[in-house]
Amino acid sequence: MNLIKLNAIDSTNTYLKALVSNHELEDYTVVMAETQTQGRGQMGTKWVTEPGQNLTFSVFKKISCLQSDEQFYLSIAVSLAIYDALAFFNIPDLKIKWPNDILSWNSKVCGILIENIFKNGHMSAAVIGIGLNLNQSDFDGMINASSLKQITGVYYNKVEVLQKIVDRIKFYEPWVVERRFNDLKTSYENLLFRKDKPSTFKRKDGSLMMGFIKGISDHGMLKVLLEDEVIEYFDLKELRLLY
Repeated sequence: MNLIKLNAIDSTNTYLKALVSNHELEDYTVVMAETQTQGRGQMGTKWVTEPGQNLTFSVFKKISCLQSDEQFYLSIAVSLAIYDALAFFNIPDLKIKWPNDILSWNSKVCGILIENIFKNGHMSAAVIGIGLNLNQSDFDGMINASSLKQITGVYYNKVEVLQKIVDRIKFYEPWVVERRFNDLKTSYENLLFRKDKPSTFKRKDGSLMMGFIKGISDHGMLKVLLEDEVIEYFDLKELRLLY
């Protein structure tokens, strides 16, 4: 692992993508920042982090085996890797909230933003951005957010946790390369937050609906059982799971 440590940066994903555009990077090059001023999440949301207290980093991963409609399997592999790493540190009651938030005791502790790199119309690599609430103690009124230290009372070493996450990404890499998609999908579905429980969702038009999460499609869409035993599939732009 080639680790680049920075004091402050707008976004580790943005910094790493700029590096990729100008240099030939080693696989698993990692950029870690003590302070990230413009961290981003899914759908353009901001990732708010207390300076120096959390683990914010991006991983450059060469990957060319996925078709455009198979990219969610990389997201699954990264989600499973983080789940495993946090389980190693005895973080309790871990779940994956679709598509790729990691929860402990129903509170968000980690978010993932993967930005794929294409050459000649084909995926050639990905920049995997991870924001993990490690030692932060104050979330300034943020609902359903917590940190590992708040949950366990333990102070965590950032590099140690980073290394464990990268090690687990390397563990799941062959699953993606060898196209063990069923194994990835099954493992992911078994860890889904609120699976088979009555849940409330918000549609993109603002309306609410009730349903049961049953899993995901082969392309990562959320599979929801609605009234009258009707199954529907939703992508990230169409639906948001409420608590």
